[in-house]
Amino acid sequence: MRRSILLALAAATLAGAAHAQSQTHVVKHWSEAAGDETVVFEGRTFVNHGLVAVGRLDAATRDFKGDTLGSFSGMALRSWRRLPDGTYEGDLLTLPDRGPNSVGSVAGTLDYANRLHAHRITLADGKLTITPTGGFLLKDQTGQPFTGKDPGSNVLTRKDIRYPSPEAGEGAGKISLDSEAVAYLPDGSFYVSDEYAAGIYLFDASGRQTGAIQAPPALLPTRDGQTDFTAESAPATGRRNNQGLEALAVSPDGKRLIAILQSATMQDSAGASAAARNNTRVLVYDIGKTRTPAAPIGHYVLQLPTVREAGDGQPANVTAAQSEMAALNDHQFLVLSRDANGRGKGSTKAPVFKSVLLVDTDGATNLAGTPYEQAATSLAKDGALVAGLTPVRQAELVNLLNPVQLAKFGMNLSTAPSDRFSLSEKWEAMALAPALDPAAPNDVFLLVGNDNDFATADGHVNGQTFDAGLTNDKGAGAGDNDSVILVYRLTLPAGASGRN
Repeated sequence: MRRSILLALAAATLAGAAHAQSQTHVVKHWSEAAGDETVVFEGRTFVNHGLVAVGRLDAATRDFKGDTLGSFSGMALRSWRRLPDGTYEGDLLTLPDRGPNSVGSVAGTLDYANRLHAHRITLADGKLTITPTGGFLLKDQTGQPFTGKDPGSNVLTRKDIRYPSPEAGEGAGKISLDSEAVAYLPDGSFYVSDEYAAGIYLFDASGRQTGAIQAPPALLPTRDGQTDFTAESAPATGRRNNQGLEALAVSPDGKRLIAILQSATMQDSAGASAAARNNTRVLVYDIGKTRTPAAPIGHYVLQLPTVREAGDGQPANVTAAQSEMAALNDHQFLVLSRDANGRGKGSTKAPVFKSVLLVDTDGATNLAGTPYEQAATSLAKDGALVAGLTPVRQAELVNLLNPVQLAKFGMNLSTAPSDRFSLSEKWEAMALAPALDPAAPNDVFLLVGNDNDFATADGHVNGQTFDAGLTNDKGAGAGDNDSVILVYRLTLPAGASGRN
């Protein structure tokens, strides 16, 4: 019998009705709410109590290898407890992506050893304190480190799994990994999802790979009918370059693994504007019997919001791609959807849309095993689904673009120019933690972390220094894009829980 958190997502959103189709925002979608915002679904209530704490690490922080500690493409809590004085502490794993770009004489991506960082976190009095405590490298099944370097057109095949790998030079012979999300299991093992291959890798508690899940054929990048992971040109079908599996979670009962593609595949958006990349894929795997199943049991379409990048009221021209998820049960999730404006973008355009959505796959068309999954059959044209396909339902729960709440913690939405306390462009990590509060037994904390892209003027990697400081900046620490975690407090329906 499926374990559920009894979350009945059906009839209402903040605006009054749940929706499945993509929402469009052509002007700034900001909230001025100072306190609670309530979402009701079929008589069941979710409450967003707003931003309650902020944590920050200096962008120049070094990690356990002496390299710049890049934040936070993914995160997962290993432990969490409430102390007698009402404060909280826990152990947090965070995932950088493929490493910094263009260091020294190397143009583009580097032979950066993919890794997980460990932190001790403490939540008290409106502040999240983040203390790095170490970490470990990710290694493949042969014991060799992965590399963040862009893959070439060659493919490594191991145990019938096709992996990306650099063509030659640094990193050659290694598996290329652009690690984007992490999902933790109770025994200490964990999954990591990949941008390059749109695949999922399983690791033991030490960081040694023990298995892999190959992307379905519809997601594998191809050229001339062959799998080709190179980033030098766009694939003909499959995931877009730099648009792989950005979101990953395990259901609270441990029986389902869920992954979401960042935006639409090539065949679902080829030749269209960036606003028509909104029909992305949600994959659901049964990991109850084997932790590396061959194929998903669920495959659904999520229609992402579309946005006018300039926020000037003209037609939408970009998709608010999704960056992370947390599972509430095996069919209902929190999904982080955002535009690409904010600190780190190198632009004065103000952010238009950055929100956490409620998503429910129940009632959506299951594409598992169909030509939409097993071949490159297109499921959309110019952003519209083909007739007969029903996407997942969705509703907005948390709007990150709230200048009133951000100001309480010394933060702002400035971009012209920005400073180190301006909301950054990329928010890519989420974790859920129970409040463990007897007076509010259904409350949880939602942690949302940014990816700072190693943006510091005092960078270090592989024994070299680099300056990736930002332009269009002002104030103390000008040029640095700090690692930041926003903490929201939510009330879920009675009996609810969640997991990333």
